[in-house]
Amino acid sequence: MERPGRVSEVFLAFLRLGVTSFGGPIAHLGYFRDDLVVRRKWMDDRAYADLVALCQFLPGPASSQVGFAMGLQRAGFLGALAAFLAFTLPSAILLVAFAGGAALLGGPVAAGVISGLQITAVAIVAQAVWGMARTLAPDAPRASIAVAGLALALLVPGAPGQLGALAVGLLGGIVLLRGASETPAPSLPSFGVPRVVAVTCLVLLAIGLVGLPLLAATTGSDAAALVDAFFRSGALVFGGGHVVLPLLQAGVVETGWVSPEAFLAGYGAAQAVPGPLFAFSAYLGAESSVGPGGIAGAAIALVAIFLPGFLVLIGVLPFWDAMRDRPRVRAVMRGTGAAVVGILGAALYTPVFTTAVTGPGSFLLAAVGFVLLTAFRVPAWAVVIVGAAGGVGLVFT
Repeated sequence: MERPGRVSEVFLAFLRLGVTSFGGPIAHLGYFRDDLVVRRKWMDDRAYADLVALCQFLPGPASSQVGFAMGLQRAGFLGALAAFLAFTLPSAILLVAFAGGAALLGGPVAAGVISGLQITAVAIVAQAVWGMARTLAPDAPRASIAVAGLALALLVPGAPGQLGALAVGLLGGIVLLRGASETPAPSLPSFGVPRVVAVTCLVLLAIGLVGLPLLAATTGSDAAALVDAFFRSGALVFGGGHVVLPLLQAGVVETGWVSPEAFLAGYGAAQAVPGPLFAFSAYLGAESSVGPGGIAGAAIALVAIFLPGFLVLIGVLPFWDAMRDRPRVRAVMRGTGAAVVGILGAALYTPVFTTAVTGPGSFLLAAVGFVLLTAFRVPAWAVVIVGAAGGVGLVFT
């Protein structure tokens, strides 16, 4: 099938996102929506919400999976690879530099920039919640599902709350939306993954989960042990982001590969760079006493942690393509789309708002960012610059 875009277009779009998308996975979904859905119109809100819901259900880094799938839909498998590399490499390079001793953090100006970027994430996520709520929860049944999802995601922390909210959306869609009419929408984009490729990816995922531990145990290879630790972390986490931290700590700190002090220092640096938190794996691979270390260790860890999430995504896409326009499936997806609004709303409150907004000044800066995005249609990358400058200003006032 002919793709609507070029690989270079995908790479440049995600490279800009990779150097400006601060604030964690939920904020990334807001950046993606603003740039790729609203501005570039690569897909509509309905298709985007379906994709977000699917990736929330799957193990792996949800926001990176969304970006990978959008690159795939736009320019095929090379587009998916371009999206991954462009979005991930800026943060990975910065974190490897930090592992090498580069003083990327420190001083009041740096602290102000970091604070401003966190405040900007409040505006970005608020815009995403506002825009998606108007599209995906415009009536009483879907608004009720969104509020139920919001409550569950707030009251049950982490991945269990998010998955529970999606389950509420699924059941709500079956019960409340099965017979409801839906405003006609453009045909959903197809990802064009052949089923033989999908099945091959699922087989490779199973081989990795079973074979890598056996390979590491039987050969005693440091490289195999390193790949196994990061592959399992990427395969067993739902939602991505901070949820992966306990798995990484168990894999590299409890085994003695990385010291607790180095782990915490790298985690702090990961909060100061754009892009996916899974890029923290590059820092850990560079610091690890097991494996080659340095740039080679970083590359191994980075590929290993992202690979299972992409394999499972490719594995389910053709089946999702075939089923998602059936009426009952559409009702379920409309319900889970409303639940995604609730999940985003919960993330807007915590950790995004509660972490970033600490007083009247930070609240005002977040409000300015929100108005710039929604009323003045200022692009997100420009609002990031305004937020960083505003954060420095708050430090010295």
